[in-house]
Amino acid sequence: MATDDMRIRTLIERWAEAVHRGDLEGVVADHAEDIVMFDVPPPQEGVRGIEAYRETWPPFFRWQAQGACFEIVSLEVTAGADVAFAQALLRCGMPGEDPGNRLRLTLGLRKEGGRWVVAHEHHSFPIMDRGAAEREVRQVHQRWFDATAAKDLDGVMAAVADDVVSYEHEAPLQYAGAAAVREVCARGLGVGGDVSLEIPDLRVLVGDDLAVAWGLNRVRVAGEAEHWSRGTRVFERRSGAWVMVHQHLSIPYDLETGEARADLSP
Repeated sequence: MATDDMRIRTLIERWAEAVHRGDLEGVVADHAEDIVMFDVPPPQEGVRGIEAYRETWPPFFRWQAQGACFEIVSLEVTAGADVAFAQALLRCGMPGEDPGNRLRLTLGLRKEGGRWVVAHEHHSFPIMDRGAAEREVRQVHQRWFDATAAKDLDGVMAAVADDVVSYEHEAPLQYAGAAAVREVCARGLGVGGDVSLEIPDLRVLVGDDLAVAWGLNRVRVAGEAEHWSRGTRVFERRSGAWVMVHQHLSIPYDLETGEARADLSP
C-alpha cells in the first residue's frame, strides 16, 4: 500500500516530467488554488494564485525547447497527517553550461479532500560566479549565430523576452514585444541567400541577474557585401535562463550629409 511519502514523491516526479514535456496542464494539476511561489525571477513578493502561477511557465517552456534539461537529481519527502514538505535538487540548464549547477526546490504541501496538493514552491539557484554567468550569456549569442545561419526563426527568438523592447535600424522608434521583434527577424532571415551574424568583439558584463553585452555586428548575405552595425543588448535571468529584455541597434550617420554610413567597417 502506498504511503503518503510515496504519493508525494510520485506527485513531484510527475510534475517534473510535465515541466520537461512543456505540459502546462500537467504542471498545474496538483497545485492549490492559492499557491504561492517564490521563483528565481521577480516579483520579490512571489507569484500568488493558480492563474498567476500558470502564466509563469510558457516563457520557461520556450527557453527549455532550445534543448535544456530539467530533471530531479535528489528528492527527500517528509509527510505528516495533513502537512508535508519536500526538498529537491534538479539539473536545469543548457548542454555545455556548468554541469554542477543545481536548481534548488522546496515544496510545501497540504491535504485537501484526501489528496495532496502543492501550496508553496520555492525555486532558487546558488549565486554563481560571474565568469560562469558571462559564459552563459555568450552561449546565448552563439545560439543566435547558429540559428541565423540555419534560418531558424524559432531558434533566434527562443532567448527573447515576451516584454522585450528593441530599437532597430528601421522605423518605428521602438519595437515593443516579442511578436514585433519576430517580424523584424523574419524579414532578415527571408533574404534569398545564406545569411550569417557574428560579433567578433563581443563584450559582456554581468551583475547578479542582469547582464549587458555590446559589440559590432557583422552581417553577411551571400552575394552581397558584409554590413556592420553597432549593438547593445540587455539580459535578465528569469527562471534560471538569460533572456534579452532590451536591444539597441544603430548605424552611424554623416553629420554633414545626414545620411546613414552603412559602408563603414572596423
